[in-house]
Amino acid sequence: MAIGVAEPSTILPLVIHYFSESMIIVGLMISLFRGGQVIIQLYAAFHAQEYKRVLPYLKRVFFFRFLGWFLIGFSIYLIGDKSKTLTLIFIGLGLFLFSFMAGFGSIYFKELQAKLFTKKYRGKTMANRQVAGSIASIISGGFAGYFLNLYQPPLSYAYLFIFSSFIMAVGFFIFSTIDEPPKQKIQKKEKKFHHFLRNALTILKNDKRLQLQIIAVFFSFSYLIAMPFVILNANKSITLTGWMVGGFITVKMLGSIVGSSLLWRRISNYELMLLLGFIIMICSFVVAIFANNFYTYALVFLLMGIANDAFSIANMNLVIEIAPEEKRPIYTALQTNLSSFGLFFPILGGVLLKYIDSYLFIYLLTILFLLVGGVFSWKLLKNP
Repeated sequence: MAIGVAEPSTILPLVIHYFSESMIIVGLMISLFRGGQVIIQLYAAFHAQEYKRVLPYLKRVFFFRFLGWFLIGFSIYLIGDKSKTLTLIFIGLGLFLFSFMAGFGSIYFKELQAKLFTKKYRGKTMANRQVAGSIASIISGGFAGYFLNLYQPPLSYAYLFIFSSFIMAVGFFIFSTIDEPPKQKIQKKEKKFHHFLRNALTILKNDKRLQLQIIAVFFSFSYLIAMPFVILNANKSITLTGWMVGGFITVKMLGSIVGSSLLWRRISNYELMLLLGFIIMICSFVVAIFANNFYTYALVFLLMGIANDAFSIANMNLVIEIAPEEKRPIYTALQTNLSSFGLFFPILGGVLLKYIDSYLFIYLLTILFLLVGGVFSWKLLKNP
């Protein structure tokens, strides 16, 4: 619900574009929203491999993620239009802190996911989680529409982040009450981090399946080349109101519910799920090429919501399926760290828009990259 209030495919690009008309800055900030985790995950896995319990460390992650999210809203409220450049700097710092701590959090979360749920039930559990999150995000779409209509920018943006940060804190508190069982098989941590890196690279070199999986997951992020700019293109095509933007969030989350409840919770073959995600995401950008009114743009976000859940569930479970218990943090870090370079695709989209100034071009390029990812996911499906 909290992240839905500042949704990265709708509201966050509008927030950044308010303070800077540069498409490169928009792409950079969207990348910071997720990309900060890339630089720390291998280091987090280095320590996590000998943890019997990870929840105490995850609680620290929760605190700093809350702090980063709150900083964004507070800086917009305190500085706002007085200095748009300074406001952007603080927004960037908040986004970086939020995503940097996610580098630790994603390693710990996958450990909990693997320990708490059986292989048979894990896919259904994650799909149920996606549905619950999507329902919450639909509610947050209403909150977003309310604040965007009641207050003028940048005050409306400030209240969105401040309000959602406290929603986030409630979620973090509830998550912290999980009863975590101790890990049975742990691996003794290497004496030096560079020894760990050498061992990790040896695993990567010898595991062809992991290599193929990383490439497929990397290309699953290629939708980010154009995704942040769809809402900006819509803003040029139609007159967006606060309720329309909130409506797009709601429609996207409805797509997530439809995908998770009707499709993804019924599929335990995560290679097939990943392939279907590529196909549906390609369809969303085909529609985006011809979108020219609220309803066609709503269809774009609906399909994005369905495909995003497929990527999220499949990517989380694929690595758990192939990783030995004692080496799970290493496998998780390798896949997540290397594939997460795809989180910087929005920068490519921003640069292309600046110098080519064609939404059609970045839509077609995104479709091409997704097709390449679909080929690799097909190989995964044929070689489980």
